[in-house]
Amino acid sequence: MRILIVEDETRIADFLQRGLRAEGHFPVVANDGESGLALALEGDFDLILLDMMLPGLHGREICQQLRMSKINTPLIILSAMDSLDDVIAGLRMGADDYMTKPFSFEELLARIETVMRRSSEVASEEQSLAVGSLSFDRDSLRFTVDGKEIKMTAKELAIIELLMSHPGTLFSRERILSNVWGMNMDPLTNVVDVYIGKLRKKIDGDRTDSIIETVRGLGYRLNL
Repeated sequence: MRILIVEDETRIADFLQRGLRAEGHFPVVANDGESGLALALEGDFDLILLDMMLPGLHGREICQQLRMSKINTPLIILSAMDSLDDVIAGLRMGADDYMTKPFSFEELLARIETVMRRSSEVASEEQSLAVGSLSFDRDSLRFTVDGKEIKMTAKELAIIELLMSHPGTLFSRERILSNVWGMNMDPLTNVVDVYIGKLRKKIDGDRTDSIIETVRGLGYRLNL
């Protein structure tokens, strides 16, 4: 596998590079956040190992930008930030796993195997979503209502994909913010309500009741 290592500590980067090369992989090292993000966006990698505290660009921003850019390369965070809040935040940003430093190389290999196996299973799933009159193709990013294509912005597609992936599930505004905009958004912002309004105008047509249901004080769900 081609593995991108984004790590500014030379000792750790060399340790990972040597170990992964010995296992038959092809590691590439980036020593700062900006070059790490550029490589992740442009390179064809099978896996990313990402430190958090990086010069130039924080690992959190890298993870968020990759996921917002629809780069779904499996990603494992390797960080000295070891509180439960740090781990939860990392996973919510879109990381597939989170390992705290120091760690054993054997455990890292086991985590890599697990993440890659899970990624392979997800990749083999159906790439299109269909809920009632709504259809979304994840590959082409084509969204249709009753067979008619509706043009969407990236954020609108991200919201409708989230709702369609879990039809009938109630999503709080905070949960939508976390999934679509990342953890650095102000939870008091009304951006979710604004985008839900835009979605309704595009997909409801002549319906008197919206496809996206508002549960007052709690959030939104797809109205089945």
